Amino acid sequence: MAERERPHRAPGFAGGIAGTWPPRGATLAGGFAPAGLGLWPALVETLRQWVRAEAGAGRLLPWVPVAFGTGIALYFAADHEPVLAAAIVAAAVLVLAAFLLRRSRLFPAALLIAAAACGFAVATAKTARVAHAVLARPAFGVSLSGFVETRDIRERTDRFVLRVRDMDGPRLSAKLERVRLSVRKGTAPDVGSFVELKARLQPPLAPLRPGSYDFARDLYFQDIGATGFVTGAIKIVEPPVSGGLALRYAAFMQGLRDAIDARIRTVLDGDKRAIATALLTGRRDAISEPVNDAMFISGLGHVLSISGYHMAVVAGVVFFAVRALLALVPGLAVGAPIKKWSAAAALVAAAFYLLLSGAEVATQRSFFMTAVVLIAVMVDRRAITFRTLAVAALIVLAIAPEALVHPSFQMSFAATLGLVALVQIGMPRLLATPESSATARVALWGGRELVMLVLASLVAGLATTPYAAFHFHRVTPYGLLANLLAMPVVSALVMPAGLLGLAAMPFGFDGLFWWLMGIGIDWMIVVTQWVAALPGAIGRMAAFGIAPVIVASLGLILMGLLRSPLRWSGAVALAAAIVWAVATPLPDVLVSGDGRNVAVRGRDGRLHLMRTAKDAFLVKEWLAADADPRPPVDASLGEGVSCDEAGCVAAMADGGLVTLADHAAALGDDCARAALVVTARQAPAQCEAATIDRARLQRQGTLSVRRTRQGFSIGAVKPQGFDRPWSLAIAGEGEVDVSPVLRSPQTAPRDATPAETDLQADD
Repeated sequence: MAERERPHRAPGFAGGIAGTWPPRGATLAGGFAPAGLGLWPALVETLRQWVRAEAGAGRLLPWVPVAFGTGIALYFAADHEPVLAAAIVAAAVLVLAAFLLRRSRLFPAALLIAAAACGFAVATAKTARVAHAVLARPAFGVSLSGFVETRDIRERTDRFVLRVRDMDGPRLSAKLERVRLSVRKGTAPDVGSFVELKARLQPPLAPLRPGSYDFARDLYFQDIGATGFVTGAIKIVEPPVSGGLALRYAAFMQGLRDAIDARIRTVLDGDKRAIATALLTGRRDAISEPVNDAMFISGLGHVLSISGYHMAVVAGVVFFAVRALLALVPGLAVGAPIKKWSAAAALVAAAFYLLLSGAEVATQRSFFMTAVVLIAVMVDRRAITFRTLAVAALIVLAIAPEALVHPSFQMSFAATLGLVALVQIGMPRLLATPESSATARVALWGGRELVMLVLASLVAGLATTPYAAFHFHRVTPYGLLANLLAMPVVSALVMPAGLLGLAAMPFGFDGLFWWLMGIGIDWMIVVTQWVAALPGAIGRMAAFGIAPVIVASLGLILMGLLRSPLRWSGAVALAAAIVWAVATPLPDVLVSGDGRNVAVRGRDGRLHLMRTAKDAFLVKEWLAADADPRPPVDASLGEGVSCDEAGCVAAMADGGLVTLADHAAALGDDCARAALVVTARQAPAQCEAATIDRARLQRQGTLSVRRTRQGFSIGAVKPQGFDRPWSLAIAGEGEVDVSPVLRSPQTAPRDATPAETDLQADD
């Protein structure tokens, strides 16, 4: 490093008083400077040094997937579908500009802007590639025929995806490519079967409240245009055409999963069998609801979803097993690259695990991350680095840009970012030094492993907290405790026993390993139920908007990727996100998309329910988003609500009345007395109250309402002008008032004509 330039001393002063000459061209206003003014240049210079350090060689790559993901996020934030050609041309121009500026100081900014444009274009192209019809209205008695592509065995009902060949029914405007159907348990046809059936279809489920998860968008990128259930018997017939190679592969893999599940069932049953099957094949729908809830409350829910942890365990077990076996051969141990061979074997095992588990987006992401690490080992590169994470993120987002808005992607990469930062920054200080004595190193090894486990669990748990709070409205206060008690057993016993069981299954010696796997799962269930029952184990969090999540994500990225003290700006962003999320006001009224369920916040601060149709799933989501522990069937939900055959009425916190009118005859009285009238019918044109009627609900879906001085502020699942392929706008929206501020209409002008008997003689 070049030595810093020493300040120029002013000579000629007694007592050694020295001064520093200002830079050339600098001026001092007024001739005298405040005593603290010299701190600002030093502070600015320090900040410049930090920024230069962050912009050093090799520090730009981890920011590329951040910019790429920002472009994808902007795509999903658009109100209507972007023009594909415009997105591609803009991305190409910006990439060319970044290339031309590659030797300029502007190159980092140009590269990140180009990456954002590429993310936007890739997401637009993916939507155009998977474009398909989506059911707009419920359809009854629909005749369907086609191939069964996937099948899920669940606790109460089974479910399968049908690739539609023929479709016939009333009120159908377009043929759907795929539908997802529920059936009675045990009646789902095998994958690859060609079936004929009748079904009742519904449009894909829209968000249950403004800002909640969009199930319709998720299904759209799975090529599913409708959901529903089968009515009557399913007829399996000979297919008129071949299902293709992809379907034969799907049928083979489904048969393999069924065979594994059948072998596990010979030794294990109940939740032990369901969890063992979930860990090996990815089929987790058969786990009972109490155990499933306890897993998520305790912070062990990540074990049930095949992720980077499972992929790392599979690859790690195979890597060390193969390397240990090869090391037994003296010639290979000395002269052959057995470490690289072991990494190749682990890569093959990870690829097989990916295919066996169904190759969902979350599993694909985990595989790519693991594959990059193993390939780095094979080519003698550092394995666990921010570059590895960046490459894996770019691969996943390029293949499946829709993964960015999925909780699994967000939580997994947040946890991985925290762990990589811990490995790069914190864990090297825990390693034993060569100068340590043998006894000290042994003692340090045990303490080091324990500290590493605690830190890894703590960092991963904290990194995923913002996303768990946003998507699931819960935090896990005892997640660290549950992971410390359960994860060593899962890592050392459950997963290795499962892998050995798979290897021994063709030879008929797998029973012992399923039994060992069951012992570990038993311990995990005991831990999760004990932790879930602790006081305060259920950390509820009321719903908040997407903005605090964005700020929290920025904070995590800054703390993870920056190396200089600038990283603590991420802590400031996280603190701001927490304050913002906690300060988010709760809605005063919630209205379902069909207008049959209305929740009103009363004087006690809790929601009270008016409904003309039961929807337990909807009410459960509303209560969870309100941090309300009550179940959907709780009797207190009906307190303060008065109902008759014409509708219901409830009072808000300020005493204003909200009515749910089920009959047209009730609208007249409701309009005169209520502050807000909700009806699934057409509201009268001269209603004195603010109204939410069928026309608005059809166009905007579920609404959240807040009382304001001007009237009511409306939040909608589909704001005005929103039109995306998975949530198409209804024609004629301009004819209906869907403004975000709802006011009571002006009272109709009264007839001023006096009665003849009231006229005076001089009138």
